[in-house]
Amino acid sequence: MILSVSRRTDIPAFYSDWFINRIRQEYVLVRNPMNHKQVSKIKLSPSLIDCIVFWTKNAIPLMKHLNELNNKGYIYFFQYTLTPYNNTIEKYLPNKSIIIKNIQTLSKILGKNKIIWRYDPIFINEEYTIEKHAYYFEKFCNKLANFVNYVTISFLDKYKKNKNINLDTPDINTIYYISDIFGKIARKYNLTIKTCAEPYNLSEYGIYKGACIDKYLLEQILHYPLNIKKSIGQRTSCLCYESIDIGTYSTCQNGCIYCYATNKTLLKNNINLYNKTGEILCDTITSKDIIKERFINTLKNKA
Repeated sequence: MILSVSRRTDIPAFYSDWFINRIRQEYVLVRNPMNHKQVSKIKLSPSLIDCIVFWTKNAIPLMKHLNELNNKGYIYFFQYTLTPYNNTIEKYLPNKSIIIKNIQTLSKILGKNKIIWRYDPIFINEEYTIEKHAYYFEKFCNKLANFVNYVTISFLDKYKKNKNINLDTPDINTIYYISDIFGKIARKYNLTIKTCAEPYNLSEYGIYKGACIDKYLLEQILHYPLNIKKSIGQRTSCLCYESIDIGTYSTCQNGCIYCYATNKTLLKNNINLYNKTGEILCDTITSKDIIKERFINTLKNKA
């Protein structure tokens, strides 16, 4: 299986001790966000996990656990977000220069193909103009071109949890204009740009639709073919392949005002439930819960 850690919250930044404890116990409990009483037990043996996908804006707290993951035989890569936004937008992130150094360090340890730089979401306002995005995108390309092969972009989407923010999705003409600028900058630094869950055809700018959990990238990393299906239940334009996510919504403490995965009224209560030795992240199991072991196996194509 492909283990997603996690689309729902930043586990490397805030819950790396919990995660490594689950790895040591080789199982985790995960509540179904669509059916609250339904809880899955997921085995985490390295013989069952083909690859771990870490999603983060700050992998520094996880660094101390990488040797243990390596020694146990886990294979993993990072979806690592780096944007130009300051602490009025991304409230609790470290200085971006620190994040850049961490990306560079991870790349030296793991290799360029295991670090996917994410520049998303993109929005335009009085402070973050097209010109400012162009400046920072080139600045970051200059810093990361020797450390990553790809950069993933997406444009701001509004959902129920972030619909009231004072930020707007760029209109289609702006999207084309930004894509033209970014495409030229990326070519200058020999970087490939792919989009995440975007319906737009940007191929004339050298930008193509991508999958964050990409079968072909995974096969390159793992050095064997995968018997894997496209994911269901994601956004309409999502091209990702199937994975199992072990995160819990409304637990991310990065404080990004555009976040669609965190309900601020639930966040404090969920954080108070955090137990680094617990079976489930920022949650408790009750007698009303129905726990079922989920059948999983390696996706290695043995044909």
